Amino acid sequence: MKTLIAFIQKEFRHILRDKWTLLIIVGMPIAQLLLFGFAINTEVRDASVAVFDPVCDELTSRIVERIDASDYFNVTERITDIDRINDIFREGYTSLVIVFSDNFSNDILNGEAGIQLIADGTDPNQASMITAYAGNILASCREEIAGGSGTAAGITPAIRMLYNPQGKSSYNFVPGVMGLILMLICAMMTAVAIVREKESGSMEVLLTSPVSPFMIITAKAIPYLVLSVFDLILILVCAVFVMGVPIAGSVFSLAFVSVLFLICTLCLGLLISTLVETQMAAMIASGVGLMMPTMLLSGLIFPIESMPRVLQWISTVVPARWYIQSIKMIMIQGTPLGHTLVETGALTLITIILIVLIIKNFKTRLT
Repeated sequence: MKTLIAFIQKEFRHILRDKWTLLIIVGMPIAQLLLFGFAINTEVRDASVAVFDPVCDELTSRIVERIDASDYFNVTERITDIDRINDIFREGYTSLVIVFSDNFSNDILNGEAGIQLIADGTDPNQASMITAYAGNILASCREEIAGGSGTAAGITPAIRMLYNPQGKSSYNFVPGVMGLILMLICAMMTAVAIVREKESGSMEVLLTSPVSPFMIITAKAIPYLVLSVFDLILILVCAVFVMGVPIAGSVFSLAFVSVLFLICTLCLGLLISTLVETQMAAMIASGVGLMMPTMLLSGLIFPIESMPRVLQWISTVVPARWYIQSIKMIMIQGTPLGHTLVETGALTLITIILIVLIIKNFKTRLT
């Protein structure tokens, strides 16, 4: 035990003397969370709207004012020639065009649409969201008009968004970004652990010491696990107080799953360090090699359910997939830990496999 503690203290001294490592540990997680959290935003805000209104009566003016008063749209242009619609989209200044019919007031009172929403389909996701937001506003206006005139407004469903009433995209992206950041930072820090000893020549000292490979690996992993927990706390504080993402579930459950993921990630970084010979190769493998699978196959950007079956199978070996799923359940939905057995079980299995591979690949002599 004394030998293990001495190795851990040695590793801590190496880390604390390296200013770049400290900068990565403290600065990069916060910078990445703020960058990803604010940059990755699917909410519609201040989308430019052009209006074609051949009637310009009181009713259409009220509807346009309602749209302009919302947080989602800004009415920036009123066009008088319907043939200009293609031109204003090509100019790139308009996200949506609202076209009123020539007999709009009578059409809407008779239960007909009388209005057309035209969006730029080159970005289908954004176009769908913009038209959906505008459609909700128009449906609300139509119900008010029909109610005030005594005309039946039809069936209007009451929509309720569980766990995210405001529809904030940060509720979806922040847990995913947490997984991405912890994966990159932790793996990157640990990937250079053994490689640094190889390049500096101090591996010879370790090889002549009466210490088992398992103890050497453990001594190198524990300091990075402690620093990774510190990173986790920084990220959670930033997510809650800056990004406004709540922790609806148990803090213990959140901590348990996060530490399990950190151990898995640290093992992945150590495995990389046993397979490469230079710190540069370790950084590339941990940075580039892990970023793409984590971003594309973890559910951070694309829903796993909509992926081809082959990619869904491949995603099962991506630790971030299981962490992101469990964190969303715990943080956003308030799900008990017992309901995340599939996710925690997958993380545990991946961790065990990585530990076996690390011990197998760890070289007890220089090659």
